Amino acid sequence: MSDLLASPVAWLAITLVVFEGADMLSRRSGRHPLCHPVLLATPVLIALLLLTRTPYPVYLGSTHVLGFLLGPAVVGLAVPIWQRRALIRRLAVPILLALIAGAVTASVSAVAILSLFGAPHAILASIAPRALTTPVAMSMAHVLGGVPSLAAAIVLFAGVIGAMAATPLFNVLKIRDYRARGFAIGVAAHGFGTARAFQVDPTAGAFASLGMALNAIVTCVLLSVFGFLI
Repeated sequence: MSDLLASPVAWLAITLVVFEGADMLSRRSGRHPLCHPVLLATPVLIALLLLTRTPYPVYLGSTHVLGFLLGPAVVGLAVPIWQRRALIRRLAVPILLALIAGAVTASVSAVAILSLFGAPHAILASIAPRALTTPVAMSMAHVLGGVPSLAAAIVLFAGVIGAMAATPLFNVLKIRDYRARGFAIGVAAHGFGTARAFQVDPTAGAFASLGMALNAIVTCVLLSVFGFLI
């Protein structure tokens, strides 16, 4: 069994099977917020790694191809944005205002709350880029003097919570415009939120892709300037 698990493709296959099972449960639940595939699959994979005493570097090496495929997947998000370029151009001003408000709120609120509890600089620097995609957040946390691995965990948590809570929250607030819903979840919950938006509506997915991309640029600029000033 140990030899089998040490195979270069063993954990890749296990990960795909576990995630497919989690996604099947999510579909059968009608995409209930508490049945998010990542939320269901992650504990199972962690338990399997612990039970088999598999070191994380072994798992990472076996599933490296999934990380590589994230690149083409993110680039592919440009397609729905391009298809709606005329609509996006007409909404340039409200998009810009919403982007600035969302980017500032996402970072400032998290840092301000932890500052009230006396969190050290490394923790504040790790949570500041919480609304960015994982690779960008890890790089930004390193630049600010934070802990990249902690930043990655925070981003994962924020993305899953955002993807779970967004639709019920929008419904409670009676926000029906899929352009606004998509853009908001893209800014707040990056890739996880964007994936959820595409499940709900193509227009929401396109605007979520736009929000995720623009937020990465604006937040990095804001945090870089702030880091330079302090």
